[in-house]
Formats: sequence, C-alpha cells, structure tokens
Amino acid sequence: MKKTISTSNAPAAIGPYSQAIEANGMVFLSGQLSIDPTTGEFVPGGIKEQTLQVFKNIEAILKEADMTLDNVVKTTVFLADMADFADMNEVYASQFSDTFPARSAFAVKTLPKNADIEIEVVAVR
Repeated sequence: MKKTISTSNAPAAIGPYSQAIEANGMVFLSGQLSIDPTTGEFVPGGIKEQTLQVFKNIEAILKEADMTLDNVVKTTVFLADMADFADMNEVYASQFSDTFPARSAFAVKTLPKNADIEIEVVAVR
C-alpha cells in the first residue's frame, strides 16, 4: 500500500506526480528544484543558494512524513552544469550530520523550468 506525502511548505508538483510517496517504510521524494514555495520563484543567487533551497524543500517534505535528513539513504543530484559540482558538494556535505547517504550525480542537458539543480531522495524509517 502506498501513501501520498504532500506539504505546502515545499513547491507544489508541476506535473502529474506527487511530492513524495511512502511505501513499506520507504519514502521516495520527487526531484526538488530551488523554488521558494512562498513566492513560486527560484531563489536568487548561485548554485550554493540554490542547493540550500533544494534541501529546505526536501526537509519540508520529509518533515511531513515525520522524517529528517538522517533518514535519507540515497540521493540523486542533477546539475545543468558539472562546473557547479564543487560548490553544490560543499553545501550538500553540510546538510548531513552523520553517515552520508549513497549518491549519484549527473550533468543533464536541461532540467524542468531551466533549473540549475534538482535533487531527489529516498528515505527509510
């Protein structure tokens, strides 16, 4: 059985998908962009500010599922430009307090809404 996870503290889905789905104690978050849910716009600044906003969105969805970043076991990072990897990685590393989750990172041709970064996560209870 699956359960939809949704919060107004993260950007609403911009297509036919859920912010997150829980199934069998696992929570699968859809990729999050650097959109401020209060304005509906990308946060100003570079990749560091954008990465931080992505994590704020991820944390808001995890909170709705009664979880934290400590529950995250896998992330996938999509970057519009791999030249942003080091700056993204600096912010990324600061978000986890213990064991880092498994991770994949890719440069992609284009992200939704021409975003610079998107991160999806899998969390486990």
